[in-house]
Amino acid sequence: MSDIPRRAVTRSAKLAGLPLGVAGRATLGLGKRLGGRPAEVVTAELQARTAEQLFQVLGQLKGGAMKLGQALSVFEAALPEDLAAPYRAALTKLQEAAPPLPAATVHGVLALELGPTWRELFAEFDDQPAAAASIGQVHRAVWADGREVAVKIQYPGAGPALLADLRQLSRVARLFSVFTPGLDVKPLITELEERVSEELDYRLEAESQRTFAAAYDGDQEIRVPEVVAGTERVLVTEWMEGIPLSRTIADGTPEERDRASLLLARFLLSGPVLAGLLHADPHPGNFRLLPDGRLGVIDFGAVNRLPDGSPEPIGRLARLALLGRADEVLAGLRAEGFVKGSIDVDPGQVLSYLLPLLEPVDRPSFRFSRAWLREQAVRLGDPRSPAAQLGRQLNLPPSYLLIHRVTMGTIGVLCQLNGEADYRSELESWQPGFAAPARS
Repeated sequence: MSDIPRRAVTRSAKLAGLPLGVAGRATLGLGKRLGGRPAEVVTAELQARTAEQLFQVLGQLKGGAMKLGQALSVFEAALPEDLAAPYRAALTKLQEAAPPLPAATVHGVLALELGPTWRELFAEFDDQPAAAASIGQVHRAVWADGREVAVKIQYPGAGPALLADLRQLSRVARLFSVFTPGLDVKPLITELEERVSEELDYRLEAESQRTFAAAYDGDQEIRVPEVVAGTERVLVTEWMEGIPLSRTIADGTPEERDRASLLLARFLLSGPVLAGLLHADPHPGNFRLLPDGRLGVIDFGAVNRLPDGSPEPIGRLARLALLGRADEVLAGLRAEGFVKGSIDVDPGQVLSYLLPLLEPVDRPSFRFSRAWLREQAVRLGDPRSPAAQLGRQLNLPPSYLLIHRVTMGTIGVLCQLNGEADYRSELESWQPGFAAPARS
């Protein structure tokens, strides 16, 4: 058996074993409850042990498990603190760490992609990876013309491994409700599966990054590194030194947190206007605070193509909701497919559902926090709450799926940053329909 299939079998065995472990702990928990231990204490222990096993397995995997772990990691701010705290370090590690490829394997990929004389393209090349992610790892190097560059190299067999992991994960998706309250993980896994082919072709990523780099060329707040060279499995871009947002989340100053929060929101809102693209992977490992104060952005493998900018109804319906115009909001949601024609809902209840989510843009300044996100997670995720009951009647149109995921992921990161900013002004500047016309 070759090394790649052997690793795939090992991954599948670890993932397949998760439900058995959970079932065993549930049986043990039932015994403890029958033995007189308080139900809430036993439930908390089961949650903690299940989450611990999930994180341990995800942390050992590449491919789909690493990608799902990164996507979910932005939601850890919604967890109750006693459950989230032990796993915060593990989640951060998922965002930027994975076992490295041997140097000989790296050289083999470079020879296949850049030609047998690939070394002549570089003045220097560091065999030790500087960073790793779900389907590739990054090496620091110096291009032949003297520029410092980042060289992203795809793991051999990444495609089959990625799909195998995602298929396995879809079978245990319900277990992730332990640490993602109110979030249905299965549609997220399905969406990741559908986007595999795009992310595996680094030529598409190079095209997206060139578009973003041109859009933000000379920008005083945002920097996107230039693409130097690109093939299907190797991408060479300018090197960008900076502090990852994961470190700012861990120990940044209040000023750094505020600035990172503002610039992250600005970049994700302005991308559809300036580049016709939405950066669709907003986990902290993809952003840097640069020495000159700008926000640096990397990893453009996942994008949403929005040539006409962000959909105008998003801004218009948010504005109408803040004005209290419930009937118009419900009519607009029906027109966009968020409320199906056969569903009868009360306009006032819809407004009550939306307004707490719009609180960050209903004032000149707002501080996203873990406490705020936990409050929303409970409100929307508790089956007994009116908001949760209404939410089950709503529909998410396919054209809004990725926008929704990016928005939720961004809010998760902002709550981890705990920064304060004027998000209303950013929405007025960049979101069509909210207030002021979009900038050209």
